[in-house]
Amino acid sequence: MKAHDGMYIDGAWRPADGPDTIDVVNPADEQVIGAVPAGTAVDVDTAVRAARAALPGWAATPPAERAARLATLRDVLAARKDEIAATVTAELGSPLPFSQAVHAAVPIAVAGSYAELAATYAFEEKVGNSVVHHEPVGVVGAITPWNYPLHQIVAKAAPALAAGCTVVLKPAEDTPLTARLFAGAVHEAGVPAGVFNLVTGLGPVAGQALAEHADVDMVSFTGSTAVGRRIGALAGAAVKRVALELGGKSANVILPSADLARAVNVGVANVMSNSGQTCSAWTRMLVHRDRYDEAVALAAEAAAKYGDRIGPVVNARQRDRVRGYIEQGVAEGARLVAGGPEAPRERGYFVSPTVLADVTEDMTVAQEEIFGPVLSVLRYDDEEDALRIANGTVYGLAGAVWAGDEAEAVAFARRMDTGQVDINGGRFNPLAPFGGYKQSGVGRELGRHGLAEYLQTKSFQF
Repeated sequence: MKAHDGMYIDGAWRPADGPDTIDVVNPADEQVIGAVPAGTAVDVDTAVRAARAALPGWAATPPAERAARLATLRDVLAARKDEIAATVTAELGSPLPFSQAVHAAVPIAVAGSYAELAATYAFEEKVGNSVVHHEPVGVVGAITPWNYPLHQIVAKAAPALAAGCTVVLKPAEDTPLTARLFAGAVHEAGVPAGVFNLVTGLGPVAGQALAEHADVDMVSFTGSTAVGRRIGALAGAAVKRVALELGGKSANVILPSADLARAVNVGVANVMSNSGQTCSAWTRMLVHRDRYDEAVALAAEAAAKYGDRIGPVVNARQRDRVRGYIEQGVAEGARLVAGGPEAPRERGYFVSPTVLADVTEDMTVAQEEIFGPVLSVLRYDDEEDALRIANGTVYGLAGAVWAGDEAEAVAFARRMDTGQVDINGGRFNPLAPFGGYKQSGVGRELGRHGLAEYLQTKSFQF
């Protein structure tokens, strides 16, 4: 049987329960490039049973041995990095250089970080007259999105495996081929049967079955806030552990003392990265009114350079959604200074890199997550006004602050209601905790904080 004909369950590729399949479409040219099984509740149940059976043995495996398996997995992924990048480019439409530098390289680094953490983490510690013991939470149902198909899988599976949990993964239906590559890498790395399992399928069917399965101890979900609420409700009915990494509407606050040209150029690049399909993108640029016109001109000029440098959005539904937001922004009074809703190409799900000026905080484009290459530029009067606007959405995932003095930027960042803030263009750190405040989610990913999500705690008193 070919790998794509079934599910990866209990250490082998097995036939799916039903005959239905899901086409995988290249969003750059709208051509079907493959198909995967549309998993059913029966497939999910089979996978969860395998994960439950494998849990005692994997949980009892010494952390050093789990670390060794993760190190081997990292090496297998590294050896396949070109295949990974090509697959992401085919099913997501990401330009190949970006797929190589981000979609392949970052998750390989994250897998390596958890190999190191598994070997060094204090799974037991002495606290007064107690020994505090950290043990795996159990069977984890991981539901991942399409925008960073391998990174989001690794950010869940690697810490879960490091903690001693077993995993059932339900990847996004738009980008399942990358998930299948990961399952193959897990198999090649010698991870024991049943420790990692893969079921492809639709969210309302396979995803829901996984979230509400009685033998799943924890659900880790990344995606929209609306779906996150549904996942949380399903898991909460059985008082399961949940980790939710949801939407964002992050503010890029440029204080008057900042290097305006650099802040604007880096800010535009951040929004256009991955065709705007990044939950932490700085989609609201906040500029003091005295420098506003200059910033808008710089942003329009910068966005124009991305016209043929970014890929499509993931599907026709997302393309139409993003264009609809652009049209709504203009209808509500925003001024179009770059891009627009018109189709830039005859084929493919492309959206023009767009900048909207004269955006006010009450506009839809300033409050709702667009998830496309669209930047809104807002004015503020003073620092308190900027803080109020920055904190004035239901989200709190990420953000940025720019100032001539680093201490000034940090002081502002401390007052932002958000989980991660980049100071003057700070670099991505795969060991730093990532996650949000408010409706951007519950819990943290990456580094030791990400590992702790998959552990439960017990104490022994002496």
